[in-house]
Amino acid sequence: MGVIATREALRMAHEADLDLVEVAPNSAPPVCRIMDFGKFLYEREKKDREARKAQTKVEVKEIRLRPKTTDHHRDFKVDDARRWLEHNMKVRVTIRFRGREITYPEIALEDLREIAHELSDVGTVEQAPAIEGRAMSMMLVPAKGIVKKKPVENADENPEQPEKIEQPQE
Repeated sequence: MGVIATREALRMAHEADLDLVEVAPNSAPPVCRIMDFGKFLYEREKKDREARKAQTKVEVKEIRLRPKTTDHHRDFKVDDARRWLEHNMKVRVTIRFRGREITYPEIALEDLREIAHELSDVGTVEQAPAIEGRAMSMMLVPAKGIVKKKPVENADENPEQPEKIEQPQE
């Protein structure tokens, strides 16, 4: 409508039973719009709700180890971490020190490097190993392009599954 006096704009909004809403207050002159403000707020809230619904919530899983953890036990934990990374979850690997173990952080650092190397095909290191109090931890995130594994549905695709035999009905 062009540049209109404020009183004139208010009068026009009142005649239309709508509200005069300032859209861009920092421009010269300020830009206003005649609209139903309640409807505007409702639609904006609706868009925000849809955006929140579309967001993916990233879950952080954690595996905890000690410097004296055996390789066999660590392998079980690494397998869990691999499964979580394949399902697009972040994984925090924490090695807790007890007693005088804190004096040998290089043992924990070597363990964390080995774990990162074992999981390099499904994950990447987001946060490098760092000591926080009496624990050393690192964060792994899923690698780009890894797709969640899906179970095989068709028996023809998996030769290890036995064929289904249909029994005649009596």
